Amino acid sequence: MKTTIKHRRMKTAALLILGAAMASGSAFAADKWDGADDLPTNPLSCDASPPAAAAAKPYDGGKVTGAADKAGKPITLVDVPKLIGIGYFNATTKGMQEAAKEIGNVKVTTDGPTEAKIDEQIKFIDNTITRGVDGVLFAANDPVAIAPVLKKALSKGIHVVGYDANAQPDAREWFVNQAEFNGIAKAMIDAMAKEAGEDKGFAIVTSTFTTPNQARWIAEMSVYAAKCHPKLKWLETVEAQEDNVLSFNQATTLINKHGDRLAGLFGMTSVATPASAEAVTKAGLCGKVAVVGLATPNAMKPYVNAGCVKSVVLWNPVDLGYAATYVMRAVVDGKLKPGATSVEAGKLGKLNVINGSEILLGSPFIFTKDNIKDFDF
Repeated sequence: MKTTIKHRRMKTAALLILGAAMASGSAFAADKWDGADDLPTNPLSCDASPPAAAAAKPYDGGKVTGAADKAGKPITLVDVPKLIGIGYFNATTKGMQEAAKEIGNVKVTTDGPTEAKIDEQIKFIDNTITRGVDGVLFAANDPVAIAPVLKKALSKGIHVVGYDANAQPDAREWFVNQAEFNGIAKAMIDAMAKEAGEDKGFAIVTSTFTTPNQARWIAEMSVYAAKCHPKLKWLETVEAQEDNVLSFNQATTLINKHGDRLAGLFGMTSVATPASAEAVTKAGLCGKVAVVGLATPNAMKPYVNAGCVKSVVLWNPVDLGYAATYVMRAVVDGKLKPGATSVEAGKLGKLNVINGSEILLGSPFIFTKDNIKDFDF
């Protein structure tokens, strides 16, 4: 793997930092986890106290040029997720179709690459612009690389709304955030500390180091761990490209490489988490290596019901796709404008605007053996 040398250097540096940092009470104070971004972080409190209300920010999204007046009229949308053919984006597509049927004057189709490759995703969006549509929904594989083609769409009078994984704000009008990044981070780290132990080592299986939502989660996880679980030991982060076989192989490699030092695996994608659980199962380490991650409940039911996984962190991706479609309809209708504080989203009710140009779906949800049977996606 191309990052082997980098990981070796970072591991050596991390071990040196760890000794000094633990003496001062924090294992993470001077360390940066692979895959984390460099944006400001905002760790939540260590207990269950609600977060302080964030100060309102001015709108920082992009601006469409020359869009046709389609207020109240039928519109055609194309959804271009990171990739197609996996359970997670099948669920967001389902939500979009539910919303479109409910609204009545929206037609939305999903099309995209079969692998999470930004170059391929850009081609699909570019082709969509050429065909001519009223709006593009997207989940970015890379926030920077995708920006030019999204700006091109805006310049052609096509509305652009993101969900799941953001782009640079000025490259889209609005972004539907499934849950705030620090909330996901808290849920993940708290679960790992509880299941693996406060002073144990863990590793991370992510898609790529540049995938925006995962980079944000990892950055927030690092600072929350430093604040609230400072004895946890980060060992390594590996990339698995949203690929099931590669995710399984990477998790297996981590198990073999770190041995008894590894007490937990984080899966940062709906592919990596079940693959990591399968690797732990195949290694006969259920109950010895905790698996905590983001995944759809159907993919995790075998491992949760078998007792190999205790906590699956997510939101409802069906609701995420549903909300994104309602947001797009509100944008086209002129009901969601810069400066708005909320937007109506059908059965989801009123969703709040945060961070200038983001729509918040809600808090993360923890699937466990007690409730996972109640969900089917």
